[in-house]
Amino acid sequence: MSTSRFNANSPLDRLARRKGVAVSRTAARERGRTRRTFSNEEERILRELLSGEQDFIDNELFRDEAAHRRIYDEAPAIRKPDASWYHPVMDDLNTSRKGLPKASEQVILTGAEERVLFLQYNFARFRIREVQKAIELSPERRPSHDQAEEMLRWYRVADQLREQIAETNLALVLAMAKRTRMSEVDFADLVSEGNMALLRAVDKFDCARGFKFSTYACRAILKAFSRQGMKLSKYRQRFPTDFDPKLERSDFLDTKRAEFEQDAAAEVKRIVSENHCELSDIEKTVIEHRFRLDTPDERRRPLTLEEVGQIIGVTKERVRQIQNKALEKIRLELEHSFLGTPRLEAEGGGGGGGVESVEPALPSPALN
Repeated sequence: MSTSRFNANSPLDRLARRKGVAVSRTAARERGRTRRTFSNEEERILRELLSGEQDFIDNELFRDEAAHRRIYDEAPAIRKPDASWYHPVMDDLNTSRKGLPKASEQVILTGAEERVLFLQYNFARFRIREVQKAIELSPERRPSHDQAEEMLRWYRVADQLREQIAETNLALVLAMAKRTRMSEVDFADLVSEGNMALLRAVDKFDCARGFKFSTYACRAILKAFSRQGMKLSKYRQRFPTDFDPKLERSDFLDTKRAEFEQDAAAEVKRIVSENHCELSDIEKTVIEHRFRLDTPDERRRPLTLEEVGQIIGVTKERVRQIQNKALEKIRLELEHSFLGTPRLEAEGGGGGGGVESVEPALPSPALN
């Protein structure tokens, strides 16, 4: 057979016979030149890409004719983290928890820099999905050689960006694992669960909502820690060892969650009482009346927005605005002092940072 003709025994053709996915012969022919064959690893990636729809977080910018130029060519260069410190820490988790990078050595991204990375990451996944759609609409429903090359190219872009985002936030997982009080859970297992939760958060985070990725990731990581504790508790109930009162507690997860919430609530009261978050006098007054932080008497109910407005002489809606701004200040200080995240200014102004943001642990205020 002439070298200019399609190689019927190419890796992708063999893949077609094994998995029912083939490169279109008609689209793959090209006069006067031969096509490169794919490696085994590339075949594996293509099998995965062709086995289901590629998910991504959509953005209206993706369908702009100049999307590629605006998202990649005109984007500023983003600093890449040095994750070389992470592996020695993982090798010695159970004997020493030192070795975290200094704050000056960490790459702390601004909200704008995070938006650049997440737009680039999701645009790469969007392009993979567009190629998948073109394949589904083709008569043969098989990828041409060029389509396979394009999917592989965008896959590499997405994979590199996902790794960069995750490595930038590795210290967040370790800091939260150290702060989580689950002595029965192995620290290495806890970190492993946190890392997996971090990767899932990268895939699901929507930068268009306007809040920081660390806020979204913190919530996902804490949920992963809770699931790990629950899984361990169920395992010990099914496979008990010698009697140990600690293993007989069925409310393990509830107790740990309650302890965490109590610690967080105490930290919030300290932040407000000592005014570490730089609340104005009127903001402090609103928080104290709305959440009754000014008295230990639990019988005194929190005041409603309208009642607080009557005290300070403003409308109910204005009280709500003051409260939201104060809560945002408290949340940022709480993340820094309690969770160990760097202290950064709120992105996109006050107001709570979106529906997914983690609010400070405060007593329930009165209904509006």
